[in-house]
Amino acid sequence: MKFFLAEAEQKRHYPEFFLVNGVNKPNPEQPERVDRLRAGAIAAGLKEARPKDYGLDPVAAVQAGRYLEFMQSAYRRWARIEGAAPAITPNIHPNRRDFDYPLSVVAQAGFHMLDAGCPIGADTYESSLWSAWTAVAAADEILAGARAAYALCRPPGHHATADAAAGFCYFNNAAIAARRLQKSFPRVAILDVDVHHGNGTQEIFYRSRDVLTVSLHADPKRFYPFFWGHADERGEDAGEGFNLNLPLPRGAGDEDYLAALDIGLDRIADFAPDALIVALGLDASKDDPFAGLAVTTKGFEQIASKIARRFDSPSLLVQEGGYLCDALGANLTAFLTGFQAGRRL
Repeated sequence: MKFFLAEAEQKRHYPEFFLVNGVNKPNPEQPERVDRLRAGAIAAGLKEARPKDYGLDPVAAVQAGRYLEFMQSAYRRWARIEGAAPAITPNIHPNRRDFDYPLSVVAQAGFHMLDAGCPIGADTYESSLWSAWTAVAAADEILAGARAAYALCRPPGHHATADAAAGFCYFNNAAIAARRLQKSFPRVAILDVDVHHGNGTQEIFYRSRDVLTVSLHADPKRFYPFFWGHADERGEDAGEGFNLNLPLPRGAGDEDYLAALDIGLDRIADFAPDALIVALGLDASKDDPFAGLAVTTKGFEQIASKIARRFDSPSLLVQEGGYLCDALGANLTAFLTGFQAGRRL
């Protein structure tokens, strides 16, 4: 099994601070995550491969044109403002989106950045592109006949909508991979196991019946992203019934998580996907600094084994969250080991 990574390019993005609870704090989405995750993948026996430059077409299959233009030019325009902060952070947000599109980079930042947890620095656009291309390369590995592949994406992607960044995410790597896989696999299921609800992925496919979205996450009533991820969000129009949210109580551990996973896997089985994407957040760990859930290292192995044993369809693992802690690399190794054993790869 291969894993894909553009190490140098994906590590360049690093706005050092983000705004949370009204306080500027050190950004936990640090380049060192790449080192820990890469070591975890190698420890699981995966072989490293480098993605190529795919251009904008596979990204534009998901991300809106004016959003791509904003991401490409925003930092350069922002830096021309006298006294501008070192990274773009929005200070105004619209309460509706049906007005004339603003020309000011400050206003566009408020339009295209849902929160203050996705600061844009000088290298954010390039790193985000390479992160997306990493997902595309892993999808192409599947399209070429591989049964499974792992995309070590950084920055992560599942909070990014078609036209907005949020929560450390800029381009929605899992959604981009899904659209790529649909060249040969029309029905794709995305199973999101990150501690945070994948609100961007949900929004992108909320009216679609060819991509099923299932998310297990800490209950958003008191946990980011707050406004999305509730159990009554089931999809709309043609997509009604093709979105399943399984919010878990804060602090839930392996037993509760695995029970909820069975419900999610049953729904995926009913959908009968041609291909499966796992949005692989490791921040459900009991050791993760976000402290939303309490999954153990052994629990990650059990989660992966359940998924792999239940489905033999081609599977793409796309890295989402999972922040610096001593267990981060070991958690990835456990997940990948469990997955490979379940699939007999």
